[in-house]
Amino acid sequence: MPTALDKALNSKNTFLAFAGIVTAAAAWSIWGQGEIFPRENDPSGDPEIWTRDEMRRWLAARNLHPGSNDTREELLERVKANMRIPR
Repeated sequence: MPTALDKALNSKNTFLAFAGIVTAAAAWSIWGQGEIFPRENDPSGDPEIWTRDEMRRWLAARNLHPGSNDTREELLERVKANMRIPR
């Protein structure tokens, strides 16, 4: 006659619970310990030599909402207007 432990080990629900715990642990170890794709650093140096994407990223990091149709000159003007004055 099977015991309660035998029934628990042969139970489908126990297997699914164990598989769920293993899956959750694997997902946490893959995605939970930091960023998978870390952000790129802010561009540095003279904004005159930055690419259009670097200017857009700089503006977006400061919630200045660069437009997708903005020209390089418009982006450069906005970047220069929002840069801090060195002291």
